[in-house]
Amino acid sequence: MIKDQRRRRELLKLLEKLGIKNISEVNLSLLDVALTHPSVSLTHNYEHLEFVGDAVIRLVSAEVLLENYSHLPVGEFAAIRSIIVSDRFLAEIAEEYGFDLYLLMTPSVRNDKLGKMSRLADAFEAVLGALYESTKNMSLIRTWLDPILQEKAALVHADPARENYKDALQEWSQGKYKLLPTYKVKYNEIFKDDNERFIAEVWLQDKLLGKGKGATKKASQQAAAQQAYNSILAVKNEE
Repeated sequence: MIKDQRRRRELLKLLEKLGIKNISEVNLSLLDVALTHPSVSLTHNYEHLEFVGDAVIRLVSAEVLLENYSHLPVGEFAAIRSIIVSDRFLAEIAEEYGFDLYLLMTPSVRNDKLGKMSRLADAFEAVLGALYESTKNMSLIRTWLDPILQEKAALVHADPARENYKDALQEWSQGKYKLLPTYKVKYNEIFKDDNERFIAEVWLQDKLLGKGKGATKKASQQAAAQQAYNSILAVKNEE
């Protein structure tokens, strides 16, 4: 039972955003816990529901892939699912629905921009856990989550690099030149957006293949590899 009426209205607003119609079936107390960061309470927080939600997203993803790509081998299922259940993608969904507006956390945690992706992904899984535990089935989940996963799965399936451009670029360079690309990363002294904190360049045989920016060194390298890989594909398509 949610005694704080303002909090109750917030939770109902989120359910409305998610497009959940049968709101009466949602255990709002569980949803409140799912949107409470451990920094607020050591006992009343999302960690246990996140554990359940991790299993939920994996199962829903597996069912979505089986229903839409039954012709693919299991290895392809695993490759696609690893992306659509990744923290990065789950955080993107959570951010799109404004989970940060409903997640209770201390000011220090809220100001930790580098930890934003992780806490959004955790909260998203916890919400799935709360919705599952409300009914002990997927009735509150699949109606709104399936289209999101289907769209992402289609994009990943159509992407020959499977969104791992570093690996794809490495495979290409080894096959064509028997060499590995090298990366040069530096801190961006004039970044205005956290996603531009680092700048990376990828080189092969003294030739600059691509540049990219990212919130981390790894992200900037992926961005540089993506630019390089897309350029290579564009040349191949013109041949």
